[in-house]
Amino acid sequence: MNVAIGLGCDRGTPAGTIARAVAEALRSAGLDAAQVRAAASITLKADEPGLLAFAAGQGWTLIFYSPEQLAAVPVPNPSETVRRYTGTASVAEAAALLAAGADKNHLIVEKHKLRGPDGRSATVSITRIPP
Repeated sequence: MNVAIGLGCDRGTPAGTIARAVAEALRSAGLDAAQVRAAASITLKADEPGLLAFAAGQGWTLIFYSPEQLAAVPVPNPSETVRRYTGTASVAEAAALLAAGADKNHLIVEKHKLRGPDGRSATVSITRIPP
């Protein structure tokens, strides 16, 4: 099965925290990184060092979507807190769905959150890419 992942994180989240969140999310779904065909986030994170370093280490090219593009995607777990900071109620879920070209019925991992030892958080969503 091929999947797309959506990634969200606090400003300054280290690559190691993002890597751990992704590994946990993949493991919880019985998947591995070799099945990831797309990785995406919000344009606000296009300069986030930890996110960029993590993706580069995986050999993944990140796709970035605008808050408006993400806000147009129906998701099962919208967040008013996320909307207040980013202009969209979902980053990880919506980015995964857009990258997969899928609807919310294809979500495998809706929202896996991890707070790292430094207090910074990463959120991962995984979506099955339809055939």
